[in-house]
Amino acid sequence: MYNALDELGFDKPTPIQVAAYSTILAGRDFVGIAQTGTGKTLAYLLPILQDLKYSEQLHPRVLILVPTRELVIQIVEEIQKLIPYLSIRVAGAYGGTNINTQKKAIAEGLDILVATPRRLYDLALTHVLRLKSIKKLVIDEVDIMLDFGFKTQLKNIFEYLPTKRQNLLFSATMTPYVEELMDDFLLNPVKETISISGTPLENISQEAYAVPNFYSKADLLNHLLKDKEEFNKVLVFVATKANADLLFEHLDFDSEVSVIHARKEQNHRTKSIEKFEEGSSRILIATDVIARGIDIEKVSTVISFDTSFYPENHIHRIGRTGRAEELGKAILFYSEKELELKEAIEGLMNYKIPMKEIPAEVELSNQLTPQEIQSLAAPKGKNEENTDVRIGKSFHEKSARNNREKTKRKSRKEVLKEKYKKPLTRGDKKQNKKRKKR
Repeated sequence: MYNALDELGFDKPTPIQVAAYSTILAGRDFVGIAQTGTGKTLAYLLPILQDLKYSEQLHPRVLILVPTRELVIQIVEEIQKLIPYLSIRVAGAYGGTNINTQKKAIAEGLDILVATPRRLYDLALTHVLRLKSIKKLVIDEVDIMLDFGFKTQLKNIFEYLPTKRQNLLFSATMTPYVEELMDDFLLNPVKETISISGTPLENISQEAYAVPNFYSKADLLNHLLKDKEEFNKVLVFVATKANADLLFEHLDFDSEVSVIHARKEQNHRTKSIEKFEEGSSRILIATDVIARGIDIEKVSTVISFDTSFYPENHIHRIGRTGRAEELGKAILFYSEKELELKEAIEGLMNYKIPMKEIPAEVELSNQLTPQEIQSLAAPKGKNEENTDVRIGKSFHEKSARNNREKTKRKSRKEVLKEKYKKPLTRGDKKQNKKRKKR
């Protein structure tokens, strides 16, 4: 393995790799919270491979669970790069492909299996795959997996696993669901949190636009993307699969745009990523869930078309640009309903994102999507006034809903706002220190 690391040019471990290495080798349960791009995959692969002795047994000893097909493919490729001098067998299993091919690979014998939960459970039910030999269980991107609705599948899978095993959880964010999973299935884990909060990367410039609705955002995006020199490789994040498809239809650049999300077939998703990587498509529209499995170099701009619900995810998004000491750019679109989410992001980063005025050439639209219409048609409280959709340069006043006194349980947005509070200016060390002491 050390020869492979030398050939790959691996010379200095990242903080999460340093934190995880000794603990995993010692056999302790481990929880690692670190941003995308900080080396989480190698953080668990290196100690696992070092500890994995040669064996001719048929059934896998290491199980790695991830939420998406792209991540399965990526991790299998990473393992294969590390084992050219080792006698270790690895395979991936995920939906959207022939299950019989995967059954055959498993029947021939494996040491490491990388899989998505649903396909793994299907394989376990066939009894071709036996999981009682598993010594180490890795669940990567736990937050996304739980958001994806895999909690039931995970519980079912745990019933097939031996009670005595080492559990390793890696996540980009620490959500209540992740904490619940830790409490239920881990035994006195060592927990390490690396670089979750803090200022944005110095080589990424950020800016924000206040835009009232979906179609206005789409028109602004069309205007910006006309500059093909500046926006030469653009990753656009949206909140839902429906928004991804609708935005794809509304953009003016035809063959220059690719879109990926969970409803797309695997071949379509693979080809879309390949086209974006090689440059035949300039713009890639993706949801956060699918984009977690993408590692693409030289992204010029990351555009958050929909504001991220979890502030940490904004940092993961913008971390896709400005890599390898190159300059990057991140643009945030937010509506009035997303204002508190933007403030939570700024609070996490201790940084106020500079505002930009919408260019005069962009005509703001009154047209609403079905989802926006449904949101406006939702029942109002007796003290809440009906308001028309506002179109303007920015949103300063709170809506009536936010101004009235709350008597019910606090919403997720309010909890985020209280947790991250108001942003501090970059370099305000005294205030930062005071906040840390609290």
